[in-house]
Parts: sequence; C-alpha cells; structure tokens
Amino acid sequence: MPLKFHPPVEPEFWPLLQDSPIGSQLIAGRTLLDFQQQYANGVENAHQLENAWITGEDWQLLTNATAPTALKTNSGTVLAWTGDQDPANCSDEVTASDASFLIRYAWDFIQINEDIVAALTDPDHQGEVSPAAHIDGVVHVGEGSRILPGVVIEGNIVIGKNCKVGPNCYLRGSTTIGDDCHIGQAVEIKNSIVGHGSSVGHLSYVGDSVIGDKVNFGAGTITSNLRHDGSNHRSLVRDSLIDTGRRKFGAIVGNGSHTGILTAIYPGRKLGPNSTTRPNDTVERDIVE
Repeated sequence: MPLKFHPPVEPEFWPLLQDSPIGSQLIAGRTLLDFQQQYANGVENAHQLENAWITGEDWQLLTNATAPTALKTNSGTVLAWTGDQDPANCSDEVTASDASFLIRYAWDFIQINEDIVAALTDPDHQGEVSPAAHIDGVVHVGEGSRILPGVVIEGNIVIGKNCKVGPNCYLRGSTTIGDDCHIGQAVEIKNSIVGHGSSVGHLSYVGDSVIGDKVNFGAGTITSNLRHDGSNHRSLVRDSLIDTGRRKFGAIVGNGSHTGILTAIYPGRKLGPNSTTRPNDTVERDIVE
C-alpha cells in the first residue's frame, strides 16, 4: 500500500529570493543548491523537496535502504525519497533527525549557515590577511579580498572574493560575507549572512541577520537582536505572528536596500527589497514598500 504523507506548508521567504529560486541563497560562500547536491551525492534515485534541508547523516539513512524509501520529519512531512518521482510510491520510510527540516522562512538560512560554517576545519586564505589582524578560528578568504589591520575574528568565518574588511572590524560567530563586499571601520558582524556586493558602513552592528545583495548600511546602522524578556522572537508573516524559534534574531534585509546613518532596527524586522530609511530612523515594523 502506498505511504501517506502530510503535504508541506508553502514557504514564505520574503523579503529574500523574490525573483530567484531558493537554491540560489548564499550559504557558507556557496549556494544552498550546492550543499543540497553535495549531501545527496551517492544516493541512487534521490529526490528531495526544493526547500528541504537534509544533513549528510540523514541522507545516509536512505543510502542504507534497499527498497524505495521516504525520509520524513517527526510530523510526517516528506523531505526526501528514493525511487521514482512520486514519494507516495515508496514502500518504506525512515524518520529524519531534528537537524533536517523544511526551510519555510528566511530566518531558517541563519541556522543552516551557522551549522555549515561552524563545522569548517581547514583554513583557506586565497586573499591578503594583514599580520596585524587577529584570527581565532577557521577562516576562508576569497581571491582578491583584503583583511586589514586591527580586524579581530573569533569563530569560523567565510569571506568571498574581492572584499575589503576593516580596519578594526570584529567578526564572530558563524558569519558568511559574499563577494565584492565592504565591511567598514569598527563594524561588528555576528552569526550573519551578508550578500554579494553589499556594504556595511563604519560603526554598524549586524547580528543574527540575513542581508541581501547590493545592500548599503549607512554609518551607525544597528540591528537589535534580543528581546528584553529573553523570549523567542516572533515575525509577521501573512498577517500572522510566527514564532521564529530564535532567542536572538536581528533583521532580514532584501536586495538593494539602503539605510540612512544611525538607523536602529528592532529585533526580527524585515526590510523589503529596495527599501530605504532616513537618517536617525527607527524601524519598529516591517518595511513592505
């Protein structure tokens, strides 16, 4: 008898990926699709949902299966399967770990990036790292990038090609910076993704956030990432407040957005593509237009 599955919930990635597939999202210096394909490599007749994140260990469960098998969450939603194109034709099923899940919202990319970057073990310095920089972690620096004097890095960091970082920056957590980025004087970035061609101006702070491509943060732009009561952040999605499951959550910023100097962004807020703020603005609610 064919297996039955709960249908997946429609994802909502706004303000990211408005005109791009989910697989194009920057993760750990590559794309999400690159990692999806890497982890599924070697599994015969493998299929997965486009917005499924599956660890290598959970793919191994399908590798060990002899019959067409479905990999499901504890709630019964199928993530991946072997056999033909229809998972309902699987004759067996296995349950995924909690580390594999459906990517439903933009903030889920923070967790995926954190898991991959934190697991890096070998440094890769293709760019220029100043001897006056301090590195305590595994760092990947792309070709043409420069890490200037006074930069302090704690934890594992991935920096793309042709970037300028510093002087006197503080990068920590599991942070990914895309290609052609500028991280200015005295900027702190923690556990975040900064998209290609983006600039974070001097004296700014970005924490637990996803910044899109070609974003410009004016000097002194601050993302707050912690509620006073310490509880999980909630974010407005389709007129409903969704528990993000994150105690620390900064901002999601769409491509092409610009902030004025001294902009303060409340925790868990989203700035739509090509949005702007004025100097000294406080972003209390999502900027939709």
